[in-house]
Amino acid sequence: MRSNGHVYGKIYGVIEDLKEEYFMTQFVYKQIIDDLKMKIFAGKFADMRLPDERSLSETYQVSRSSIKRALTKMESVGIIFKKQGSGTFINPLYIRNESIFNYEGSNLGVTDNFQMHGKKPKIKVLSFEVVPPTEELQRDLFLDTHDFVYKIVRLRLFDDDPFMIETGYIPIKIVQDLNQTIIEGSIFNYLEDSRNLAVTKSFLSIFAEPSQEDDQELLQLKENEPVGIMEGVFFLDNGTPFEFSHMRFHYKYLKFNTFVSVH
Repeated sequence: MRSNGHVYGKIYGVIEDLKEEYFMTQFVYKQIIDDLKMKIFAGKFADMRLPDERSLSETYQVSRSSIKRALTKMESVGIIFKKQGSGTFINPLYIRNESIFNYEGSNLGVTDNFQMHGKKPKIKVLSFEVVPPTEELQRDLFLDTHDFVYKIVRLRLFDDDPFMIETGYIPIKIVQDLNQTIIEGSIFNYLEDSRNLAVTKSFLSIFAEPSQEDDQELLQLKENEPVGIMEGVFFLDNGTPFEFSHMRFHYKYLKFNTFVSVH
């Protein structure tokens, strides 16, 4: 008679195989999307029409189900549209209005989700300190007066072109071991990899205001040019408020695309 340990071992093995297959599928279809988007902006489809699913399947050496999944995702965010009996076409407004906001990662971090012409942003740390929470932070992050927070100010750049000043406040009681090396990369990815916690929800306000001296210096703005603002709270997948973030954008990068479909 087989022991329970042997049975549990087999079940665990099957689960691990399924998890590996799932993550590989996620990786493959995201690669297809990234490559198609790169080709779209490079003008590889002069007639604004994508090859059919069979051709794409042969090009990428993947199953048609992987191609179908990638195209469905692209259609859901308005990159392409399907015309019955005619094929799959590129949305011309998507090309004309490229946005840096591309939420396709496993969390809402800037590193994985903000892109321009296929480039991901670089990070320059401007300051890193521990401060007591203001009344607003106590309210927004559900903190007590003694719950100190990290205050992290970073400049985000595409190559050498600055596009955002990011000030984040993270409670120390949630993550105690942040350091200079970690904040020079993706904090959200670090949290996911080391704690198995993902930042998957946010409530953000978006508005504009006149630029200040720091904006003009760091974002290379003129005195009469505005700055775009995004600010709000990011939440962990367990519902815990994780960070209050205040992001100041060069106005030319604060562009959102939305695709509305009513069934």
